[in-house]
Amino acid sequence: MSQRVLTTESGAPVADNQNSATAGAGGPLLIQDQHLLEKLARFNRERIPERVVHARGSGAYGYFEVTDDVTGFTRADFLSEVGRRTETFVRFSTVADSLGGADAVRDPRGFALKFYTNEGNYDLVGNNTPVFFIKDPLKFPDFIHSQKRDPFTGRQEPDNVWDFWAHSPESTHQITWLMGDRGIPASYRHMNGFGSHTYRWTNAQGEAFFVKYHFRTNQGVRSLSAEQGAEQVGKDANSHQTDLLQAIERGVNPSWTLHVQVMPAAEAADYRFNPFDVTKVWPHADYPLQRVGRLVLDRNPDNVFAEVEQAAFSPNNFVPGIGPSPDKMLQGRLFAYADAQRYRLGVNHTQLPVNAPKAATVDHYGRDGLHATRYGSRQDKNYEPNSYAGPAQTGHALAAPLAVDGWTGTHEAPAHTKDDDFFQAGELYRLMSADEKDRLVANIAGGLSQVTRDDVIEKNLAHFHAADADYGRRVEEAVRALRED
Repeated sequence: MSQRVLTTESGAPVADNQNSATAGAGGPLLIQDQHLLEKLARFNRERIPERVVHARGSGAYGYFEVTDDVTGFTRADFLSEVGRRTETFVRFSTVADSLGGADAVRDPRGFALKFYTNEGNYDLVGNNTPVFFIKDPLKFPDFIHSQKRDPFTGRQEPDNVWDFWAHSPESTHQITWLMGDRGIPASYRHMNGFGSHTYRWTNAQGEAFFVKYHFRTNQGVRSLSAEQGAEQVGKDANSHQTDLLQAIERGVNPSWTLHVQVMPAAEAADYRFNPFDVTKVWPHADYPLQRVGRLVLDRNPDNVFAEVEQAAFSPNNFVPGIGPSPDKMLQGRLFAYADAQRYRLGVNHTQLPVNAPKAATVDHYGRDGLHATRYGSRQDKNYEPNSYAGPAQTGHALAAPLAVDGWTGTHEAPAHTKDDDFFQAGELYRLMSADEKDRLVANIAGGLSQVTRDDVIEKNLAHFHAADADYGRRVEEAVRALRED
């Protein structure tokens, strides 16, 4: 095998990579040393802005295989045939901490999938919880500010976290999930994933259905207690990354079974919960899980930066047969995610290999910009309509039209019979075993007791009382005991 030759970025061979060019043996350095300047300048620019949320992540490639016929609900081509496989890339992440944060911490986990379909890339961007803290995107920047490091102290502050939740009673359901036994997954392989939002499927006949995605881990759900999580962080801050990487390298390929809940569109208006409120679930007794297929991860990225950090997901990357619902948080994310990637990676981030479609042809009139690598032929025009042979519109919508009515304004959706902020949080609490309740109460009290303002504590306690009398009483007693110590 011939010896590989070190070169500059322009391809010129490098004679000496150990010594800078100098004026005389002792220096000073010469500005003409192009290799030195190129290395230092590149080093200064080797980091891109980290994600504002979901900064700390791990990823892997794999495939999604259809196991059950769902053509009665959607005309999406990659779901059209039992046995059909579609290449995927999945990124798991923590939400609140920075790129250098630890894995085994109490935090929701991102569960983002990119399906490289022959009709374009389909991105499904969810979490490992079926609900979220808020239901209106107007509150999202404030929510994240409250959860991130305080601008004065430089650390995450219980006062900020619980103060925001005190003023956001709709967070009670997600808090109950986060502070419960599944708040610290043992690994990415041992947690479920959810689309969280409500999406809309349309079949070949134009019938519309609202759906929720559930990815159930085939490894079994395993979680860590607060004490086990702290111990794991001390041993290996990158424990989830280590586990995923080593499992796939050993050939122990993690997998999940995808189920969906399907609601005929006509039933949405009269459902007892607002079906588009991401702080609520659809009980399985109302809409049972229906199996769709399985997700398998079988290949690690060759380069974490190029493939995991530069992976860009946007929930507005739909394919024919799948579209958005009126879910307010989803509607906000349709803009915010794509905009974040344009800022972080540039307008041509879709040309990066991890983001570029693999099974579909890309043909549009967008041109130029930073890092543009896609160009048409010299005869191609960069406008439409034109008299030449450029791509033409299909005239077919991705999903069936969605009827809307009413006045514009900043108002809540019409109330459904069970549309309060506490009912489902109470239901979740009452489903827990005695031991699970003990741990939940201890986790909540451990954080809430650190809050310095009594009125913030009282507002949060009122939320737990509203969810369930026993829930509120136990949290109140535990907080009082910790504050009296």
